[in-house]
Amino acid sequence: MVMAAIDVAGFVADLKDHAVTHGFHVHDERHFVETYSLRQAWEVDLHPEDGCGGPVDLHIELDVDPRTLLAFEDAVLGLPDEVDPPDEFHFPLVLTWSLPPMPHGPDLLRLAIDLAPIGGLEMPLEVTATDAFSSPTEGSERRISIVARRAISLSQVAKGEDPLCDIFERGRSVSDFLLQSADSWLG
Repeated sequence: MVMAAIDVAGFVADLKDHAVTHGFHVHDERHFVETYSLRQAWEVDLHPEDGCGGPVDLHIELDVDPRTLLAFEDAVLGLPDEVDPPDEFHFPLVLTWSLPPMPHGPDLLRLAIDLAPIGGLEMPLEVTATDAFSSPTEGSERRISIVARRAISLSQVAKGEDPLCDIFERGRSVSDFLLQSADSWLG
C-alpha cells in the first residue's frame, strides 16, 4: 500500500491549530474541489481573539494544485528514507486582512511603511485600498486590505517541519497593529 507524501487535510487542521495557538479564533472553513482538474482550495476565516466583534478579519487560502502534489510524490517515491525530498515543490498560501469601510482611512504609503518591518523580508505585505461610491452625491467609503503571500514547502511539510509558526507570529503582529490603529481610522 502506498501512502500519500502529504496529508493536505491534516496540514489544514495543523494550520487551524496554529492559528488558535497564536491567538486567533477560527470562524469558518471551506474546502473547494474543482471536479475537472481536482485543484483544491482550502479557506479559513479567523480574527484575533482579543478583537472579537472588532474590525479586523483575516482570510487564509491554501491553493493545492494536484500536478504539484503528484510531481512531489513522484520525486519522493524513489528516495531512500535517509534522503530528504527536494525543496522544489510549493503550495501558495495567501493571507488577506480586511477592514470595514473607514471614514478616516489611513495614508496608504504611511501604512505600508509602518507594516513593512512587521512582515519583514520573509512576509512582504501588499497594502491596497478601494474607494467605493454608493451614489454620485455621497462621499466615498474606503476599504483597506493587506495581503501576504507565502510559499509552503512540501518538502518541509513531508519532513514534519513547521512552516507555520513564523507565518502566524507575523500574522498576529499585523493583526495587533491593525486593531490598535483601526479606532482612529473608523473614528
